[in-house]
Amino acid sequence: MNVLIVIDRAPYGDWSGRESLDMAFSLAAFDKPVALLFRGAGINWLRHGQLPEDIGQKSGERNLAAAPIFGVSDLLADQQAASDYRLTLDQLLPAASLVEVRPELYRQYDHVISL
Repeated sequence: MNVLIVIDRAPYGDWSGRESLDMAFSLAAFDKPVALLFRGAGINWLRHGQLPEDIGQKSGERNLAAAPIFGVSDLLADQQAASDYRLTLDQLLPAASLVEVRPELYRQYDHVISL
């Protein structure tokens, strides 16, 4: 059973993204193949050089750095969302891969979850 978890909310101001990360890390800890797809405002989770201390938050960048440790296989960045937010691959975390989101992408997974 492989799982794709879609994060489409900004990293700060809403807890659903952090809950999605917790779910991904929990599944991966039990040897379930998990990938994360960042779409819409969720693409900002992958933005390199975040400084959330000014708003009293922990860095999403640090959370995502732990993804390989937990066994999360892929950090996928929606190409269209990156374009919408004027982000290039160089501005994203090194582990991120730009992907074109099409139905074929979703069909690669047994389960797709979006909170």
